[in-house]
Amino acid sequence: MENNLNLTVGEIVTKDFRMASVFSEYGIDFCCGGDKTLEQACAEKSVNREELQEKLDKIMQVKAEGVDFNSWSLDLLIDYIEKMHHTYIREKTPFVLQYLEKIRDVHGDRHPELVEIYGHFFQAAEALSAHLLKEERILFPFIRQLVEYQKSGQRMEPGHFGTVQNPIAMMKHEHTVEGERFETISRLSGGYQAPEDGCNTYRAAYAMLGDFEQDLHKHIHLENNILFPKAIELEKSLRAT
Repeated sequence: MENNLNLTVGEIVTKDFRMASVFSEYGIDFCCGGDKTLEQACAEKSVNREELQEKLDKIMQVKAEGVDFNSWSLDLLIDYIEKMHHTYIREKTPFVLQYLEKIRDVHGDRHPELVEIYGHFFQAAEALSAHLLKEERILFPFIRQLVEYQKSGQRMEPGHFGTVQNPIAMMKHEHTVEGERFETISRLSGGYQAPEDGCNTYRAAYAMLGDFEQDLHKHIHLENNILFPKAIELEKSLRAT
């Protein structure tokens, strides 16, 4: 579908999340880097655009049965993000740290990259913990309030931070930092492929890391490409009334 050329990568995935698997296969960032066009993204990764487009077209030919997050109300989408993705981070982080620490201590002499991987993930764990609280205590409650203003027709009271674009800009910056951090982790781990001398714990740790990154990509996509733009537009429309 050549009209994809006029859409950003984030917009393509927003229309059909199944496309995310193709972009992930080619190492194209559809969440933090979702504002690039298909042409730009392929050029940056030296990907054959026709080959990638063919795979996207094959997916389009199969009837979509997935969830259309783009049609959800903002308060429902926030509930989903908190219950699914915020919970995932809080539940999985201790286990990933535990496994990474173990393989670092056992295999670190032969595989010094494990020391770096553990350090990067430890930093991610601390940063994400603070990030989730800022969303849950500041940004998300304000977006929920915007939805209530829209439903009730009441006059909108501005947030203490000014426009919603201010906290959103901060959250997007933090998303970019974590996206880049996980790019480094993926590179150091060889795409989460355990070496031949890796034990079962080694393989399990890398599998969990890979799953964690995939969930984070979907999490950031829902916020950067759906929730945040719609919240900005809702606030603008309420200010105009």
